[in-house]
Amino acid sequence: MITLRKAKERHHDRRSKQETWFTFGAEAQNASEAHAFGALEVFKEDRLPPRVSCPRQPHLDAEIVTYVREGTLAYEDATGRSGLIEASEFQRMTVGRGIRYSETNASPTGWAHVFQIWLRPSDEGLTPGHEQKRFSIAARSGVLCLVASPDARKGSLCIHQDAFLYSSIVAEGQHIIHDLSNERHAWIHVVDGQASLGAAVLGAGDGAGFF
Repeated sequence: MITLRKAKERHHDRRSKQETWFTFGAEAQNASEAHAFGALEVFKEDRLPPRVSCPRQPHLDAEIVTYVREGTLAYEDATGRSGLIEASEFQRMTVGRGIRYSETNASPTGWAHVFQIWLRPSDEGLTPGHEQKRFSIAARSGVLCLVASPDARKGSLCIHQDAFLYSSIVAEGQHIIHDLSNERHAWIHVVDGQASLGAAVLGAGDGAGFF
């Protein structure tokens, strides 16, 4: 079974000039806005003006994967870790109960375009930590590039959940095929452009789930 969720169905939160769209997440306001998809508990897109920060928030146990599409994101957490996530970089952060962290657009002039995925970890009380890798446009072009997995296979980030995260940049006319076993389900999100999924056409911000 396939379920579609259009960009306009996402919860939209505007604070000053900062904008956030939740495909999944605690910010969902009504039944048409999903609260989770299996272990995928939050999927959000942020556009941050220069020097603007996301609110510093405590989190329960979560595996947070951040993808910076444009700009540079500065981060800092309560353990003293800090750094920058550049465009085309992905970061995995393991956060435990009560851990607080903040993220800020590091540029004084340009906007940042950021995507974040929060996964429920397989175990509670994991030691906080993070890792970060760059997956270039070339590495993601025309293929499903493995970005995160439970065993860090193929140079991917290691996440504490039986889940696999892929990223792909597909040129016009290209096809991507992925075999999904019966016990698995998957979520696809279109970051930019258009993609055909059977008879459906997905645009930027649209998503689809496979059961």
